[in-house]
Amino acid sequence: MRCSDRRRGAIGLRIVALLAGALILAMTAHAERIKDLVSIQGMRDNQLIGYGLVVGLDNSGDQTTQTPFTVQSVISMLSQLGVNVPASVGSTMQLKNVAAVMVTAALPAFAATGQTIDVTVSSLGNAKSLRGGTLLMTPLKGADGQVYAMAQGSVAVGGAGASANGSKVQINSLSTGRIPAGATVERAVSSPLGQGQYIELESNDTDFTTVAKIVAAINAKIGAGTAAAVDGRVVRVVAPVDANARVAFLADVENIEVTPGAGAAKIILNARTGSIVMNQNVTVDACAVAHGGLAVIVATEPVISQPGPLSSGTTVQAERSDIVVQQEKGSLIMVPAGVSLAEVVKALNALGATPQDLVAILQAMKAAGALHAELEII
Repeated sequence: MRCSDRRRGAIGLRIVALLAGALILAMTAHAERIKDLVSIQGMRDNQLIGYGLVVGLDNSGDQTTQTPFTVQSVISMLSQLGVNVPASVGSTMQLKNVAAVMVTAALPAFAATGQTIDVTVSSLGNAKSLRGGTLLMTPLKGADGQVYAMAQGSVAVGGAGASANGSKVQINSLSTGRIPAGATVERAVSSPLGQGQYIELESNDTDFTTVAKIVAAINAKIGAGTAAAVDGRVVRVVAPVDANARVAFLADVENIEVTPGAGAAKIILNARTGSIVMNQNVTVDACAVAHGGLAVIVATEPVISQPGPLSSGTTVQAERSDIVVQQEKGSLIMVPAGVSLAEVVKALNALGATPQDLVAILQAMKAAGALHAELEII
């Protein structure tokens, strides 16, 4: 009996250890680093924009009769280079290998002078393709009107296309391209990261539970009183004043793992494509749903009217349309209550409705109080 008791005790301890290990794994399975949940205030990108010209196109540039600003830009550029174009010549220029474009880029935080960034080039006129073109030197300005970067280089277009005798084949867009490392930073943007005693961490989503867990994790790792919540999105952290110590401190804080709070139940509906995406917090109550389809069929056929004999009349062609309205019978289906995402999906699949029908069904279920989720239509 004693041996059996010992074996049972050993087996029980193993089971408890396994359950404890499974519990620990379950608790840490969804843990995320703080750097994936927040952004540091002051570390942000700055959008840049500029207007330029792409040259070297193979007869796929702007039609200057419909885009006069392209000709004006070429004349202005040539005048700056010492080439004077008479007005009579400028009005008749046909520049099929030139396209006016808008150049956009994102200036990352702490970007220094001389650093290169990627730029996106998009056609502004009616150019057919930017493939093979070269962007001329284009100043990129920020929201304050100051020039922060200069862009230039060969445009890489991911699309492809061909046309002949009225037939045309095209893959992806030919009017947009990118220039990797195509802009050089000419002016740096100052950052307030190294100023003051505090650093504020901004959560990606407004969630009091996640903010509270971030504060608790930082205080447990670094020390009590290091972090404090400002509101449901911002955490204020006491950081070292020395630059080296501050960078090392932020590196430690970023790698602290936190299990974020469960977000609000939400369903995203795309009314254009019928796409439906829902998170794991969506639940439904038991309800009955009936949904029938309505189809309208319009058929048109030509009718020939012949004139009478010896009437000197003409044959007249008319059209006759038949309109038929068909309504499918909608059966009443009981949707059981679901407390998990798998049960909700199974219940909705039981309806046998198309994604477009589910958009209307989910809206009706929300209005009836049977659907516990926020509906967002994009």
